[in-house]
Amino acid sequence: MITRPRGARAAAPLALLLLAATGCDGGADAPAKPSAPPAASVARVCAGPAAGPAQAPAGAVTVDPAVVNDLAAKTRTSPPHTTFWLRPGTHRLEADRYAQVIPKEGNSYIGAPGAVLDGAKTNQYAFGGGARDVTLRSLTVQGFVAPQNEGVVNHDSADGWVIEHATIQNNSGAGLMAGARQRVSASCLRGNGQYGLNAYKGGGALGGLVIEGNEIVANNADDWERRQPGCGCTGGVKFWAVNGADVRGNWVHDNRGPGLWADTNNNDFRIENNLLEGNDGAALIYETSYNAVIRRNTIRRNNWVEGRGKADEGDTFPYATVYLSESGGEPRIPARTDKIEVDQNVLEDNWSGITLWENADRFCNSPANTSSGDCTLLVKDHERCAQPMIAAAPLYADCRWKTQRVDIHGNRFVLDPSVVGCTAKCGRMAVLANYGTFPDWSPYKGEPVAEAITGKQENRWHDNVYLGPWSFVAHDPSRELDAGQWQAAPYQQDAGSTFRPRAGG
Repeated sequence: MITRPRGARAAAPLALLLLAATGCDGGADAPAKPSAPPAASVARVCAGPAAGPAQAPAGAVTVDPAVVNDLAAKTRTSPPHTTFWLRPGTHRLEADRYAQVIPKEGNSYIGAPGAVLDGAKTNQYAFGGGARDVTLRSLTVQGFVAPQNEGVVNHDSADGWVIEHATIQNNSGAGLMAGARQRVSASCLRGNGQYGLNAYKGGGALGGLVIEGNEIVANNADDWERRQPGCGCTGGVKFWAVNGADVRGNWVHDNRGPGLWADTNNNDFRIENNLLEGNDGAALIYETSYNAVIRRNTIRRNNWVEGRGKADEGDTFPYATVYLSESGGEPRIPARTDKIEVDQNVLEDNWSGITLWENADRFCNSPANTSSGDCTLLVKDHERCAQPMIAAAPLYADCRWKTQRVDIHGNRFVLDPSVVGCTAKCGRMAVLANYGTFPDWSPYKGEPVAEAITGKQENRWHDNVYLGPWSFVAHDPSRELDAGQWQAAPYQQDAGSTFRPRAGG
Protein backbone atom coordinates (compact mmCIF):
# COMPACT_ATOMS: atom_id res chain seq x y z
CA MET A 1 0.00 0.00 0.00
CA ILE A 2 1.31 3.47 -0.88
CA THR A 3 2.22 5.78 1.95
CA ARG A 4 2.40 9.56 1.74
CA PRO A 5 3.94 12.21 4.00
CA ARG A 6 2.24 12.34 7.36
CA GLY A 7 -0.07 15.35 7.19
CA ALA A 8 1.23 16.48 4.08
CA ARG A 9 -1.98 -7.07 -29.79
CA ALA A 10 0.42 -9.77 -30.70
CA ALA A 11 0.91 -10.31 -34.46
CA ALA A 12 4.26 -8.50 -34.76
CA PRO A 13 7.01 -7.95 -32.15
CA LEU A 14 5.41 -5.52 -29.75
CA ALA A 15 8.61 -3.58 -29.13
CA LEU A 16 8.73 -2.57 -32.81
CA LEU A 17 5.05 -1.65 -32.85
CA LEU A 18 5.37 0.50 -29.77
CA LEU A 19 8.37 2.32 -31.17
CA ALA A 20 6.53 2.88 -34.42
CA ALA A 21 3.54 4.27 -32.56
CA THR A 22 5.67 6.83 -30.71
CA GLY A 23 8.24 7.63 -33.33
CA CYS A 24 11.07 6.70 -30.98
CA ASP A 25 13.92 4.38 -31.83
CA GLY A 26 15.39 4.43 -28.32
CA GLY A 27 17.97 7.05 -29.21
CA ALA A 28 18.21 10.24 -27.19
CA ASP A 29 17.82 12.50 -30.22
CA ALA A 30 14.82 10.84 -31.88
CA PRO A 31 12.30 13.48 -33.02
CA ALA A 32 9.17 13.94 -30.94
CA LYS A 33 5.83 12.98 -32.42
CA PRO A 34 2.34 13.32 -31.00
CA SER A 35 0.59 10.35 -29.50
CA ALA A 36 -1.09 8.00 -31.91
CA PRO A 37 -3.54 5.16 -31.37
CA PRO A 38 -1.84 1.81 -30.90
CA ALA A 39 -1.18 -0.17 -34.02
CA ALA A 40 -4.04 -2.54 -34.78
CA SER A 41 -2.05 -5.59 -33.81
CA VAL A 42 -0.55 -4.25 -30.57
CA ALA A 43 -1.96 -6.69 -28.03
CA ARG A 44 -5.49 -5.84 -29.19
CA VAL A 45 -6.59 -9.15 -27.76
CA CYS A 46 -10.03 -8.15 -26.50
CA ALA A 47 -11.19 -6.92 -29.91
CA GLY A 48 -10.09 -10.04 -31.75
CA PRO A 49 -9.33 -13.00 -29.50
CA ALA A 50 -7.84 -16.05 -31.19
CA ALA A 51 -10.50 -18.70 -31.74
CA GLY A 52 -10.15 -22.17 -30.35
CA PRO A 53 -10.51 -25.38 -32.37
CA ALA A 54 -13.88 -25.92 -34.03
CA GLN A 55 -13.62 -29.67 -33.44
CA ALA A 56 -12.55 -31.63 -30.41
CA PRO A 57 -8.82 -32.42 -30.31
CA ALA A 58 -7.95 -36.09 -30.51
CA GLY A 59 -8.66 -37.86 -27.24
CA ALA A 60 -10.43 -34.88 -25.66
CA VAL A 61 -13.53 -35.19 -23.49
CA THR A 62 -16.36 -33.13 -24.98
CA VAL A 63 -18.30 -30.86 -22.62
CA ASP A 64 -21.92 -30.05 -23.44
CA PRO A 65 -23.26 -26.56 -22.58
CA ALA A 66 -26.81 -27.93 -22.47
CA VAL A 67 -25.93 -30.02 -19.41
CA VAL A 68 -25.58 -27.90 -16.28
CA ASN A 69 -22.36 -28.66 -14.39
CA ASP A 70 -21.12 -30.97 -17.15
CA LEU A 71 -17.62 -29.48 -16.96
CA ALA A 72 -17.21 -29.93 -13.21
CA ALA A 73 -18.74 -33.43 -13.27
CA LYS A 74 -16.57 -34.72 -16.10
CA THR A 75 -13.48 -33.22 -14.48
CA ARG A 76 -14.32 -35.09 -11.29
CA THR A 77 -14.68 -38.46 -13.04
CA SER A 78 -11.75 -38.18 -15.47
CA PRO A 79 -8.11 -38.95 -14.67
CA PRO A 80 -5.32 -36.38 -14.45
CA HIS A 81 -3.84 -35.06 -17.70
CA THR A 82 -7.21 -35.12 -19.45
CA THR A 83 -8.02 -32.59 -22.16
CA PHE A 84 -11.54 -31.14 -22.13
CA TRP A 85 -13.08 -29.44 -25.16
CA LEU A 86 -15.96 -27.10 -24.40
CA ARG A 87 -18.47 -26.95 -27.22
CA PRO A 88 -19.81 -23.58 -28.44
CA GLY A 89 -22.36 -22.03 -26.11
CA THR A 90 -22.73 -20.90 -22.50
CA HIS A 91 -21.61 -23.45 -19.90
CA ARG A 92 -22.83 -23.17 -16.33
CA LEU A 93 -22.05 -24.72 -12.96
CA GLU A 94 -24.50 -25.72 -10.25
CA ALA A 95 -26.38 -22.79 -8.70
CA ASP A 96 -24.29 -22.77 -5.54
CA ARG A 97 -21.86 -20.02 -4.60
CA TYR A 98 -19.04 -22.52 -3.97
CA ALA A 99 -19.64 -24.69 -7.03
CA GLN A 100 -16.48 -24.67 -9.16
CA VAL A 101 -14.26 -26.80 -11.37
CA ILE A 102 -11.47 -28.57 -9.46
CA PRO A 103 -8.90 -29.61 -12.08
CA LYS A 104 -6.51 -32.52 -11.70
CA GLU A 105 -2.81 -32.27 -12.41
CA GLY A 106 -2.00 -31.61 -16.04
CA ASN A 107 -5.59 -31.08 -17.18
CA SER A 108 -6.28 -28.87 -20.19
CA TYR A 109 -9.47 -26.89 -20.85
CA ILE A 110 -9.90 -25.73 -24.44
CA GLY A 111 -12.83 -23.71 -25.70
CA ALA A 112 -14.41 -24.01 -29.13
CA PRO A 113 -15.29 -20.73 -30.87
CA GLY A 114 -18.02 -19.14 -28.76
CA ALA A 115 -17.46 -21.28 -25.66
CA VAL A 116 -18.21 -19.33 -22.47
CA LEU A 117 -18.11 -20.43 -18.84
CA ASP A 118 -20.53 -18.11 -17.04
CA GLY A 119 -20.92 -17.84 -13.28
CA ALA A 120 -24.37 -16.29 -13.65
CA LYS A 121 -23.49 -13.84 -10.84
CA THR A 122 -23.94 -16.79 -8.48
CA ASN A 123 -20.73 -18.84 -8.42
CA GLN A 124 -17.72 -17.28 -6.73
CA TYR A 125 -14.98 -19.27 -8.46
CA ALA A 126 -14.53 -20.87 -11.86
CA PHE A 127 -11.38 -22.97 -11.40
CA GLY A 128 -9.83 -23.76 -8.01
CA GLY A 129 -7.86 -26.36 -6.11
CA GLY A 130 -4.16 -27.10 -5.86
CA ALA A 131 -3.52 -29.13 -9.04
CA ARG A 132 -0.38 -28.16 -10.90
CA ASP A 133 0.30 -27.58 -14.58
CA VAL A 134 -3.26 -26.89 -15.68
CA THR A 135 -3.86 -25.24 -19.06
CA LEU A 136 -6.76 -22.94 -19.95
CA ARG A 137 -6.96 -21.95 -23.60
CA SER A 138 -9.40 -20.11 -25.89
CA LEU A 139 -12.16 -19.90 -23.30
CA THR A 140 -14.21 -16.96 -22.02
CA VAL A 141 -14.80 -16.88 -18.25
CA GLN A 142 -17.26 -14.29 -17.02
CA GLY A 143 -19.96 -13.46 -14.51
CA PHE A 144 -18.30 -14.89 -11.37
CA VAL A 145 -18.51 -13.05 -8.06
CA ALA A 146 -15.28 -13.67 -6.13
CA PRO A 147 -14.96 -11.77 -2.85
CA GLN A 148 -12.50 -8.92 -2.40
CA ASN A 149 -8.85 -9.96 -2.88
CA GLU A 150 -9.87 -13.39 -4.18
CA GLY A 151 -9.82 -14.59 -7.78
CA VAL A 152 -11.99 -16.49 -10.23
CA VAL A 153 -9.47 -18.50 -12.29
CA ASN A 154 -6.80 -20.43 -10.34
CA HIS A 155 -8.47 -19.31 -7.16
CA ASP A 156 -6.03 -21.21 -4.94
CA SER A 157 -2.85 -19.99 -6.73
CA ALA A 158 -1.72 -23.44 -7.85
CA ASP A 159 1.64 -23.65 -9.60
CA GLY A 160 2.51 -24.03 -13.24
CA TRP A 161 -0.76 -22.95 -14.83
CA VAL A 162 -0.83 -21.75 -18.43
CA ILE A 163 -3.57 -19.34 -19.50
CA GLU A 164 -3.49 -18.34 -23.15
CA HIS A 165 -5.91 -16.89 -25.69
CA ALA A 166 -8.44 -16.61 -22.87
CA THR A 167 -10.94 -13.87 -22.12
CA ILE A 168 -11.53 -13.32 -18.42
CA GLN A 169 -14.02 -10.51 -18.03
CA ASN A 170 -16.75 -8.90 -15.97
CA ASN A 171 -16.11 -10.83 -12.79
CA SER A 172 -16.01 -9.53 -9.22
CA GLY A 173 -12.74 -9.66 -7.31
CA ALA A 174 -9.74 -10.60 -9.43
CA GLY A 175 -10.25 -12.27 -12.77
CA LEU A 176 -7.18 -14.39 -12.22
CA MET A 177 -4.85 -15.42 -9.39
CA ALA A 178 -1.29 -16.63 -9.91
CA GLY A 179 0.95 -19.41 -8.72
CA ALA A 180 4.63 -20.08 -9.26
CA ARG A 181 5.78 -20.64 -12.85
CA GLN A 182 2.48 -19.37 -14.18
CA ARG A 183 2.29 -18.06 -17.74
CA VAL A 184 -0.47 -15.76 -18.93
CA SER A 185 -0.23 -14.88 -22.60
CA ALA A 186 -2.31 -13.40 -25.41
CA SER A 187 -5.32 -13.10 -23.12
CA CYS A 188 -7.93 -10.42 -22.45
CA LEU A 189 -8.32 -9.44 -18.79
CA ARG A 190 -11.17 -6.94 -18.96
CA GLY A 191 -13.65 -5.20 -16.73
CA ASN A 192 -13.05 -7.24 -13.58
CA GLY A 193 -14.26 -5.75 -10.32
CA GLN A 194 -10.94 -5.44 -8.51
CA TYR A 195 -7.92 -6.69 -10.50
CA GLY A 196 -7.36 -8.29 -13.84
CA LEU A 197 -4.69 -10.41 -12.13
CA ASN A 198 -3.83 -10.70 -8.44
CA ALA A 199 -0.40 -12.32 -8.18
CA TYR A 200 -0.51 -13.50 -4.59
CA LYS A 201 0.14 -16.90 -3.02
CA GLY A 202 -0.54 -16.94 0.69
CA GLY A 203 2.24 -18.62 2.65
CA GLY A 204 4.07 -19.86 -0.45
CA ALA A 205 6.76 -18.85 -2.90
CA LEU A 206 5.61 -17.22 -6.10
CA GLY A 207 8.27 -16.97 -8.79
CA GLY A 208 8.87 -17.56 -12.44
CA LEU A 209 5.79 -15.57 -13.46
CA VAL A 210 5.40 -14.59 -17.12
CA ILE A 211 2.75 -12.12 -18.31
CA GLU A 212 3.15 -11.59 -22.03
CA GLY A 213 1.14 -10.11 -24.88
CA ASN A 214 -2.08 -9.54 -22.96
CA GLU A 215 -4.62 -6.75 -23.05
CA ILE A 216 -5.40 -5.65 -19.49
CA VAL A 217 -8.18 -3.08 -19.57
CA ALA A 218 -10.92 -1.42 -17.50
CA ASN A 219 -10.26 -3.38 -14.32
CA ASN A 220 -11.22 -2.20 -10.83
CA ALA A 221 -14.69 -1.70 -12.26
CA ASP A 222 -16.07 -1.77 -8.70
CA ASP A 223 -13.86 1.20 -7.71
CA TRP A 224 -12.48 -0.26 -4.49
CA GLU A 225 -10.49 2.81 -3.47
CA ARG A 226 -13.70 4.78 -3.33
CA ARG A 227 -15.43 2.04 -1.36
CA GLN A 228 -12.45 1.61 1.01
CA PRO A 229 -10.30 4.75 0.86
CA GLY A 230 -6.61 3.98 1.26
CA CYS A 231 -7.02 0.24 0.82
CA GLY A 232 -4.25 0.03 -1.80
CA CYS A 233 -6.23 -2.78 -3.42
CA THR A 234 -6.80 -1.80 -7.04
CA GLY A 235 -5.39 -1.83 -10.54
CA GLY A 236 -4.87 -3.79 -13.68
CA VAL A 237 -2.37 -6.19 -12.06
CA LYS A 238 -1.20 -6.38 -8.42
CA PHE A 239 1.92 -8.33 -7.43
CA TRP A 240 2.69 -9.42 -3.87
CA ALA A 241 5.98 -11.07 -2.84
CA VAL A 242 6.77 -12.31 -6.34
CA ASN A 243 10.39 -13.37 -6.80
CA GLY A 244 11.04 -13.29 -10.53
CA ALA A 245 8.57 -11.94 -13.08
CA ASP A 246 8.71 -11.06 -16.75
CA VAL A 247 6.00 -8.60 -17.78
CA ARG A 248 6.43 -7.89 -21.47
CA GLY A 249 4.50 -6.92 -24.56
CA ASN A 250 1.23 -6.12 -22.79
CA TRP A 251 -1.26 -3.35 -23.49
CA VAL A 252 -2.33 -2.11 -20.05
CA HIS A 253 -4.85 0.65 -20.45
CA ASP A 254 -7.87 2.45 -19.06
CA ASN A 255 -7.81 0.74 -15.70
CA ARG A 256 -9.37 2.55 -12.76
CA GLY A 257 -6.38 3.13 -10.51
CA PRO A 258 -2.85 2.07 -11.44
CA GLY A 259 -1.93 -0.11 -14.38
CA LEU A 260 0.77 -2.33 -12.80
CA TRP A 261 1.43 -2.34 -9.06
CA ALA A 262 4.13 -4.41 -7.32
CA ASP A 263 3.60 -4.11 -3.57
CA THR A 264 5.72 -5.58 -0.75
CA ASN A 265 8.87 -7.68 -1.13
CA ASN A 266 8.78 -8.30 -4.85
CA ASN A 267 12.15 -8.91 -6.49
CA ASP A 268 13.75 -9.48 -9.88
CA PHE A 269 11.19 -7.96 -12.24
CA ARG A 270 11.69 -7.24 -15.91
CA ILE A 271 8.99 -4.89 -17.20
CA GLU A 272 9.73 -4.44 -20.87
CA ASN A 273 8.13 -3.45 -24.17
CA ASN A 274 4.70 -2.72 -22.71
CA LEU A 275 2.25 -0.02 -23.74
CA LEU A 276 0.82 1.55 -20.58
CA GLU A 277 -1.74 4.24 -21.29
CA GLY A 278 -4.85 5.96 -20.09
CA ASN A 279 -4.85 4.47 -16.59
CA ASP A 280 -6.55 6.67 -13.99
CA GLY A 281 -3.60 6.36 -11.63
CA ALA A 282 0.08 5.64 -12.09
CA ALA A 283 1.12 3.48 -15.00
CA LEU A 284 3.54 1.63 -12.71
CA ILE A 285 4.07 1.49 -8.96
CA TYR A 286 7.02 -0.46 -7.55
CA GLU A 287 6.68 -0.37 -3.77
CA THR A 288 8.75 -1.78 -0.89
CA SER A 289 10.42 -4.08 -3.41
CA TYR A 290 13.79 -4.81 -4.96
CA ASN A 291 15.84 -5.14 -8.17
CA ALA A 292 13.99 -4.45 -11.41
CA VAL A 293 14.52 -3.54 -15.04
CA ILE A 294 11.93 -1.15 -16.51
CA ARG A 295 12.90 -0.83 -20.14
CA ARG A 296 11.56 0.16 -23.58
CA ASN A 297 8.02 0.81 -22.43
CA THR A 298 5.72 3.41 -23.95
CA ILE A 299 3.88 5.18 -21.15
CA ARG A 300 1.37 7.84 -22.11
CA ARG A 301 -1.64 9.74 -20.80
CA ASN A 302 -1.66 8.08 -17.40
CA ASN A 303 -2.53 9.51 -13.97
CA TRP A 304 -4.83 12.22 -15.31
CA VAL A 305 -7.59 11.37 -12.83
CA GLU A 306 -5.67 10.73 -9.62
CA GLY A 307 -2.86 13.23 -10.22
CA ARG A 308 -5.25 16.00 -11.17
CA GLY A 309 -7.54 15.16 -8.27
CA LYS A 310 -4.73 15.53 -5.73
CA ALA A 311 -3.56 18.79 -7.30
CA ASP A 312 -7.10 20.17 -7.20
CA GLU A 313 -7.18 19.34 -3.47
CA GLY A 314 -4.03 21.42 -2.96
CA ASP A 315 -1.78 18.43 -2.28
CA THR A 316 1.83 19.36 -3.12
CA PHE A 317 3.17 15.81 -3.26
CA PRO A 318 4.56 14.92 -6.74
CA TYR A 319 2.12 12.16 -7.66
CA ALA A 320 3.86 10.39 -10.50
CA THR A 321 3.20 8.12 -13.44
CA VAL A 322 6.13 5.86 -12.49
CA TYR A 323 6.28 5.73 -8.71
CA LEU A 324 9.18 3.98 -6.95
CA SER A 325 8.26 3.93 -3.29
CA GLU A 326 10.76 2.52 -0.78
CA SER A 327 12.17 0.34 -3.55
CA GLY A 328 15.69 -0.04 -4.85
CA GLY A 329 18.56 -2.19 -5.93
CA GLU A 330 19.99 -4.57 -3.33
CA PRO A 331 23.05 -6.64 -4.32
CA ARG A 332 22.55 -9.00 -1.37
CA ILE A 333 19.26 -10.26 -2.83
CA PRO A 334 19.89 -12.48 -5.89
CA ALA A 335 18.35 -11.20 -9.11
CA ARG A 336 19.18 -10.53 -12.76
CA THR A 337 20.18 -6.98 -11.79
CA ASP A 338 21.30 -5.40 -8.56
CA LYS A 339 19.71 -2.03 -9.37
CA ILE A 340 16.44 -0.59 -10.48
CA GLU A 341 17.17 0.34 -14.07
CA VAL A 342 14.72 2.67 -15.83
CA ASP A 343 15.94 3.12 -19.37
CA GLN A 344 14.86 3.61 -22.99
CA ASN A 345 11.26 4.36 -22.07
CA VAL A 346 9.02 7.00 -23.66
CA LEU A 347 6.81 8.91 -21.21
CA GLU A 348 4.42 11.18 -23.08
CA ASP A 349 1.72 13.52 -21.78
CA ASN A 350 1.26 11.86 -18.41
CA TRP A 351 0.48 13.66 -15.18
CA SER A 352 4.12 14.06 -14.07
CA GLY A 353 7.00 11.67 -14.58
CA ILE A 354 9.03 9.58 -12.11
CA THR A 355 9.01 10.00 -8.35
CA LEU A 356 11.50 8.30 -6.05
CA TRP A 357 10.07 8.36 -2.54
CA GLU A 358 10.94 7.08 0.89
CA ASN A 359 8.71 7.54 3.93
CA ALA A 360 10.96 8.18 6.91
CA ASP A 361 8.33 6.77 9.26
CA ARG A 362 7.81 3.51 7.36
CA PHE A 363 10.12 0.67 8.31
CA CYS A 364 9.91 -2.84 9.64
CA ASN A 365 8.06 -2.97 12.97
CA SER A 366 6.86 0.64 12.76
CA PRO A 367 3.14 1.27 13.29
CA ALA A 368 3.39 3.44 10.14
CA ASN A 369 4.28 0.39 8.03
CA THR A 370 1.11 -0.23 6.07
CA SER A 371 2.45 -3.66 5.06
CA SER A 372 1.78 -4.72 8.63
CA GLY A 373 3.60 -7.83 9.80
CA ASP A 374 6.00 -7.77 6.85
CA CYS A 375 9.67 -7.08 7.22
CA THR A 376 12.35 -6.41 4.66
CA LEU A 377 13.96 -9.34 2.86
CA LEU A 378 17.12 -8.64 4.84
CA VAL A 379 15.53 -9.14 8.27
CA LYS A 380 13.46 -12.24 8.95
CA ASP A 381 12.32 -11.40 12.47
CA HIS A 382 10.56 -8.04 12.54
CA GLU A 383 10.79 -7.87 16.33
CA ARG A 384 14.53 -7.30 15.99
CA CYS A 385 13.73 -3.93 14.44
CA ALA A 386 13.30 -2.23 17.80
CA GLN A 387 15.35 -0.22 20.23
CA PRO A 388 18.16 -0.46 21.04
CA MET A 389 19.24 -2.78 18.19
CA ILE A 390 17.65 -0.79 15.38
CA ALA A 391 19.76 2.27 16.17
CA ALA A 392 23.00 0.50 15.21
CA ALA A 393 24.39 -1.37 12.21
CA PRO A 394 23.33 -3.53 10.51
CA LEU A 395 19.67 -3.13 11.51
CA TYR A 396 19.67 0.65 11.15
CA ALA A 397 20.01 0.09 7.41
CA ASP A 398 18.40 -3.33 6.98
CA CYS A 399 15.11 -2.58 8.76
CA ARG A 400 14.25 -0.05 6.03
CA TRP A 401 12.98 -0.62 2.54
CA LYS A 402 15.28 1.86 0.82
CA THR A 403 14.97 3.71 -2.46
CA GLN A 404 18.54 3.26 -3.61
CA ARG A 405 20.62 2.38 -6.66
CA VAL A 406 18.00 3.65 -9.10
CA ASP A 407 19.47 4.41 -12.54
CA ILE A 408 17.21 6.49 -14.83
CA HIS A 409 18.76 7.06 -18.24
CA GLY A 410 18.14 7.09 -21.97
CA ASN A 411 14.47 7.97 -21.53
CA ARG A 412 12.35 10.49 -23.39
CA PHE A 413 10.02 12.65 -21.32
CA VAL A 414 7.44 14.61 -23.32
CA LEU A 415 4.87 16.97 -21.83
CA ASP A 416 2.38 19.19 -23.65
CA PRO A 417 0.24 20.86 -20.95
CA SER A 418 -2.46 21.62 -23.51
CA VAL A 419 -2.90 17.90 -24.06
CA VAL A 420 -2.94 17.05 -20.36
CA GLY A 421 -5.11 20.08 -19.61
CA CYS A 422 -3.07 21.56 -16.81
CA THR A 423 -1.15 24.68 -15.88
CA ALA A 424 0.86 23.48 -12.87
CA LYS A 425 2.00 20.42 -10.90
CA CYS A 426 1.73 18.09 -13.87
CA GLY A 427 5.34 18.01 -15.10
CA ARG A 428 7.54 17.03 -12.17
CA MET A 429 10.37 14.60 -11.52
CA ALA A 430 11.16 14.01 -7.88
CA VAL A 431 13.47 12.35 -5.36
CA LEU A 432 12.37 13.04 -1.82
CA ALA A 433 11.32 11.93 1.66
CA ASN A 434 9.35 13.38 4.53
CA TYR A 435 10.64 14.66 7.86
CA GLY A 436 10.74 11.71 10.25
CA THR A 437 8.47 12.08 13.28
CA PHE A 438 6.99 8.70 14.20
CA PRO A 439 7.01 6.50 16.23
CA ASP A 440 8.64 8.13 19.24
CA TRP A 441 11.37 5.43 19.34
CA SER A 442 12.24 5.79 15.65
CA PRO A 443 15.96 6.23 14.89
CA TYR A 444 15.00 8.00 11.62
CA LYS A 445 13.54 11.21 13.02
CA GLY A 446 14.35 14.46 11.30
CA GLU A 447 16.01 14.69 7.89
CA PRO A 448 18.44 11.73 7.64
CA VAL A 449 16.19 9.77 5.28
CA ALA A 450 15.61 12.79 3.03
CA GLU A 451 19.33 13.46 2.93
CA ALA A 452 20.09 9.81 2.17
CA ILE A 453 17.62 9.34 -0.69
CA THR A 454 18.64 12.65 -2.25
CA GLY A 455 22.41 12.41 -2.03
CA LYS A 456 23.72 9.17 -0.54
CA GLN A 457 21.83 6.23 -2.04
CA GLU A 458 23.08 6.27 -5.65
CA ASN A 459 19.86 7.48 -7.24
CA ARG A 460 20.76 9.00 -10.60
CA TRP A 461 19.07 10.54 -13.61
CA HIS A 462 21.34 11.00 -16.64
CA ASP A 463 21.37 11.16 -20.44
CA ASN A 464 17.64 11.73 -20.81
CA VAL A 465 15.67 14.00 -23.17
CA TYR A 466 13.06 16.41 -21.81
CA LEU A 467 10.54 18.12 -24.06
CA GLY A 468 8.15 20.55 -22.37
CA PRO A 469 7.96 22.55 -19.11
CA TRP A 470 9.47 20.10 -16.65
CA SER A 471 10.38 20.95 -13.07
CA PHE A 472 12.09 18.94 -10.36
CA VAL A 473 11.58 18.25 -6.66
CA ALA A 474 14.44 17.21 -4.40
CA HIS A 475 14.78 16.34 -0.71
CA ASP A 476 11.22 17.31 0.33
CA PRO A 477 8.04 18.60 -1.32
CA SER A 478 8.94 22.24 -0.66
CA ARG A 479 12.07 22.22 -2.87
CA GLU A 480 10.98 22.68 -6.46
CA LEU A 481 13.83 23.29 -8.89
CA ASP A 482 14.34 24.28 -12.48
CA ALA A 483 16.58 22.24 -14.78
CA GLY A 484 19.67 24.28 -13.97
CA GLN A 485 19.24 23.85 -10.22
CA TRP A 486 18.52 20.14 -10.70
CA GLN A 487 21.80 19.71 -12.58
CA ALA A 488 23.86 21.88 -10.25
CA ALA A 489 25.31 21.06 -6.83
CA PRO A 490 24.26 19.64 -4.49
CA TYR A 491 21.84 17.50 -6.55
CA GLN A 492 23.91 17.04 -9.72
CA GLN A 493 21.18 15.13 -11.53
CA ASP A 494 20.65 14.58 -15.26
CA ALA A 495 24.24 14.92 -16.43
CA GLY A 496 24.29 14.61 -20.22
CA SER A 497 20.55 15.26 -20.53
CA THR A 498 18.91 17.78 -22.85
CA PHE A 499 16.04 20.12 -22.07
CA ARG A 500 13.74 21.79 -24.58
CA PRO A 501 10.97 23.99 -23.21
CA ARG A 502 8.33 22.98 -25.75
CA ALA A 503 7.08 19.48 -26.45
CA GLY A 504 7.20 20.10 -30.19
CA GLY A 505 10.72 21.47 -30.08
